[in-house]
Amino acid sequence: MAVSCAQSQGMPYRKVVVADDHMLVAQGIERLLMDCFDSIVLVSSGEALVASVRRDPPDVVVADISMPGISGIDAMRQMREEGYGMPFVFLTMHDESSVAAEAIRAGASGYILKSSAGDELVRAINGVMDGQTYVTPTLAANAIVNAGRRQYTLTDKQLRILEFVARGLRSKQIAYELGVSVRTVESHKYAIMQELGVHGTLELVRKAELEGLIRH
Repeated sequence: MAVSCAQSQGMPYRKVVVADDHMLVAQGIERLLMDCFDSIVLVSSGEALVASVRRDPPDVVVADISMPGISGIDAMRQMREEGYGMPFVFLTMHDESSVAAEAIRAGASGYILKSSAGDELVRAINGVMDGQTYVTPTLAANAIVNAGRRQYTLTDKQLRILEFVARGLRSKQIAYELGVSVRTVESHKYAIMQELGVHGTLELVRKAELEGLIRH
C-alpha cells in the first residue's frame, strides 16, 4: 500500500531513481513511493545508477549499498565528483554504524535499514527533501552504545572483503565474487590488517568481530 508523501496535498515530486539488485525489493519500493513521484526509475547496479542520473537527474536517489559492480556509496561519490547534488538515501541491510557513518561522510542524506523500511522511507525522503539528514533510530542508538570503540576508516569494499574473509573465503574466491583481481583483494586485506593493527587472518577476524565490524 502506498504511503502519502508530504506533497500529497499538492504536486508530487518529479522523479526518484531506485537502485537495488533485488527486483522484488525494488518493486516494493516502487509501490511504496508511487503516489509521491511522477516518475520512478528502477536500476539494478551502481553503473546503471550513474548512467540514469547522467541521463536525467532525479530529485532524489534511493539506493542499496551492495550491488553488482561499484557499490551504492562509490556511485554516489562519483556523482558528487561530477557535480550532482541530489539527496541520496541508502536503504540497506548493512546495520553497522561504521558503514552508516561512511555513507553520511561521503555525502548521503539518509540511511535506513531494510528491516525497518516502510513509511520510514517516506519520512526519510520528506526529511531529506527539506535539507535534513535521516538515520534509522536503532542505528543512531547503536552509535551511542559503540561510542567508546575506536572508529576505523574502512571503505565499503574493505568491509565486504572483511565479511568474505570471516566466512572463510580465500583471496581468489573473494576476487571472483567482487569482480576484481587477487592482487587488489590482497592489497585491501593488507590495508585492513594495518588499520586494525593485526598480523594474521585469524587475528584479523577475531579483532573485527570484537570491534563490531562484521555482520552476523
